[in-house]
Amino acid sequence: MGWFSKSTDGFFLSTTNPPGIELKQYLGVVNGEAIIGANIFRDMFSSVRDVVGGRAGGYERALAGARDAAMDELIDAAKQMGANGVIGIDFDYEVMGETNGMMMVAVSGTAVKLG
Repeated sequence: MGWFSKSTDGFFLSTTNPPGIELKQYLGVVNGEAIIGANIFRDMFSSVRDVVGGRAGGYERALAGARDAAMDELIDAAKQMGANGVIGIDFDYEVMGETNGMMMVAVSGTAVKLG
C-alpha cells in the first residue's frame, strides 16, 4: 500500500492521505521534537557490540523513547488546534553537538479534522 496508519485513542495518524478517509478541514502543519544525549556506558557497550557484532540495544531503546516523545508532542500540538488526526507524517533524524553526542528526532505532519 505504501502508507502507514494508526488510530490512537480515537486520534488518526497516517503517512499519506489514505483512500476512504473523509477530510473535513486542513488545520496546518504541526511538529514534535525530542533530543537524546549519548551515555558513556551505552557508548562503551555499543562499541563492544560493534566489534563482536549484534545490535546496540541501549541506543535502540533510547531512540525509540525519543521517537515516542516526538510523536506525543506532535499529537498534543494537533489536538490544541482542534484536530482529530495528522496526515503526511514525516520523521527526521539528526546527529548534533560538538562531539556528535546528541541525536534529535523530529516529526512533522498536517493536522486535520476528519469526518
